Amino acid sequence: MYRIFLFFILTFSLGTTPLSGQETKTFFQQTNEFLSQNVKGGKVDYKGVHSDPTHLNELMALMSTMNVSSVTKKEYQAFWINAYNISVIKGIIDNYPLNSPLDVNGFFDKTRYSIAGMNITLNEIENDILRKKFKDARFHFVLVCGARGCPPIIARAYTAENLEQLLEKQTIKALNNSSFIKVSGNDVALSEIFKWYKEDFVDNETSEIDFINKYRNEKVSVGANISYYPYDWRLNSQ
Repeated sequence: MYRIFLFFILTFSLGTTPLSGQETKTFFQQTNEFLSQNVKGGKVDYKGVHSDPTHLNELMALMSTMNVSSVTKKEYQAFWINAYNISVIKGIIDNYPLNSPLDVNGFFDKTRYSIAGMNITLNEIENDILRKKFKDARFHFVLVCGARGCPPIIARAYTAENLEQLLEKQTIKALNNSSFIKVSGNDVALSEIFKWYKEDFVDNETSEIDFINKYRNEKVSVGANISYYPYDWRLNSQ
């Protein structure tokens, strides 16, 4: 809290707009502290955060004033991935207790958050800020929607320095998880993520199986029968 307070005091006393790197460094540090304290085993301590939302509210306040340029690609992507995950937690805390993010009408497409000078929804972060600009299917394995069906949230912040490593790590982890990719003989059941965002995983030369096999240790048969199992929307709570 002291570092955030000092950051704003220096910013306003100098009467200048802070550099993107200064802002994001503070944000990444504070996000790392928040997640390390409140995430364990891919689940969030919503009860604990709800009892004292001070740190979460400080993060939201910091995000609202930031100025992040897409010119610094990795920093920009890391910021928005963290912003999405933190905003999901904020949306759940604002409506806590609840059993699922879907208990809140418009959780993803109506509730707006003040982030980097914009008034933006979770869907707009995912689809407009990240998917449309960068076309990287690995985003689906680091953006965590607050449900058990999502790939697990990690207890650390994404940064420009660790982003590529963690995108690969989380994608590999998800696609080798037998509860996420369910293989039985020549049948493979995929998360509905692959159904909802199919265009991210396939093109004229690559199928869903091709994408999956790029990251799997035990390859899936190219001719496997694909189905999609129902998404588990129960809250990813500790």
